[in-house]
Amino acid sequence: MTEDKRSGIEPRSFLTCATEVARLLGVGDVAMKRNDQARHLAHAVRKPLLERASLPDELFTPLMAAAVYDPDPSFCRWFVEPAVYAFGRRRVMAALVDYLRIGTDIERAGAVRAWYSAHVPLRADRSPAYGPGGVRDPALDESQDIKAAWLEASMQVFAVASDLQMRHRVLLGLPTSRAAYPPSLHKLLEGTLASARVHPDLHIRRWAAAADREGV
Repeated sequence: MTEDKRSGIEPRSFLTCATEVARLLGVGDVAMKRNDQARHLAHAVRKPLLERASLPDELFTPLMAAAVYDPDPSFCRWFVEPAVYAFGRRRVMAALVDYLRIGTDIERAGAVRAWYSAHVPLRADRSPAYGPGGVRDPALDESQDIKAAWLEASMQVFAVASDLQMRHRVLLGLPTSRAAYPPSLHKLLEGTLASARVHPDLHIRRWAAAADREGV
């Protein structure tokens, strides 16, 4: 029995996450009970999330949870994109790195799906949350060190994960060019590559072969 069940708290799911976002926004029928209605809630909050000039800080964590628990890699952008506009790419990416580092396997998989959407290009005409008068503080989106943290966490998860699918998720999304990794990660990269070269899984060995061709 999970801790949530023992304590009487409903286990986290995409439905519970989407419901919390809708509740905080005051949008939609938050009394829905079936998981197939979670997408309806996600659709209901999509427009108001992007239309608001600002979002309350209390919405950040529920937004990121909804993005991570959304099982669809295309639709999770509905939560990630407004979070990037309102709170900054840096904060969003840092939250996803945390999910990858210490989350459950379900949360780690969701973080990998959401990571792609966190790179969404920003346009002043897309959301009033971009910034007053179309001006945006560049510090909100400075993320080179966070991207390096993602690379590091991905390789660490690959090293310790017992689930093959999880190892696929984190490794096959990594660049195969050494130039994409800061010097501080080259030793970890070499260890990851050595492990991948002799891994019994064909797809993981192919990743290593691609890296070798690129001179890693």
